[in-house]
Amino acid sequence: MFDDGEFLFELRMCAWAERNWPPGTTRAGEQAVLVGRQVGTRRRRWDTVLAVGDREALKRRADFGERELDSDLLRVVRNAPAEWAWYRDVLPQWAPWRYVREHVTRAAERGLVDRRKNSGRVELRRRQAYPDWCDRLIAIENKPDLDASAADALADQLHRDVALGLADEVWVATKQTGEAIEPALLTERPPEAGVLAFAPQSMAAEVLWHPQTLPVDKPGTRIEERPSGDAGDLSAARFSYVDPETKRHRRRVLAERVYGRGFRSFVDSMRPDCRWFQLREEDRQLLPYCASKERLIEARECTGSCPVFEPEPPTWRTKGWPIEGGPGTLQQRLLADRRTRGRPRDGEKESRTDEN
Repeated sequence: MFDDGEFLFELRMCAWAERNWPPGTTRAGEQAVLVGRQVGTRRRRWDTVLAVGDREALKRRADFGERELDSDLLRVVRNAPAEWAWYRDVLPQWAPWRYVREHVTRAAERGLVDRRKNSGRVELRRRQAYPDWCDRLIAIENKPDLDASAADALADQLHRDVALGLADEVWVATKQTGEAIEPALLTERPPEAGVLAFAPQSMAAEVLWHPQTLPVDKPGTRIEERPSGDAGDLSAARFSYVDPETKRHRRRVLAERVYGRGFRSFVDSMRPDCRWFQLREEDRQLLPYCASKERLIEARECTGSCPVFEPEPPTWRTKGWPIEGGPGTLQQRLLADRRTRGRPRDGEKESRTDEN
């Protein structure tokens, strides 16, 4: 049922992490774990990112809406004063002031802050304080098949992640082989990175190597360029430092992206409007299935250029319009609804989205 494709491996890994993180323990429910797939910063994108946060603070975050707050909106919301004030007096200037003013307007249009004009000046005040709801970030690289080339590329990525220290923990998840010594333990990697052997078919995982907690509150090192290691490569390594405040802001941005996107948005890069596209349930998880190929499919397969791609008949697309739409619209709405219910709200217990 499950091949060595990284896409389906990621989806299964995300569902397992949502239910079982941290591995080998039973969560008491005081912390919430939100899972995002293919999220990151401008320079780096991770396969899976976990945002572990305080449940009470996460409930307060829900008051700011279901959509993520981007970097500019975060600066406005976090620095908005309790009383009316001219925006130039209270907000840091991270861009030309005319753009800062535009971001204040955007925040007000989304109901995040109050905005008014007083004698021609734009003033703002906060509606409520933005909570630092995310306590820990866990970055996971998914490599079900660690061949030589994949292992080399992975080692370089992990060294950069550890040096920067943006996430509290860095992991690599690979497909469990059942061998006496898992191949992942024999590959080159920084000792600070953890190793997890995962079986997507049975949804079982084993920690092969525990990670070290990285110093996220200290300056990080961004590796710009490093020698290849070949005997003939005499080039010098290039790096730069990232100050703690910049890291804290980027961690908040990354947590917001996890909050807003989750891992069930895979239909955004697929073709649910194809008549063969379906969602199949495996262990209380919905996965993309092609009725024509009669198997689960990878995201790279489900495109408009697929040989079997066939748009939904017009009668399908208009059935129940405008309330329900066709099957493709229904599947998108179903996944979006499950993603929304994955965020703990007032009075709710620990998220078990796939069971809903």
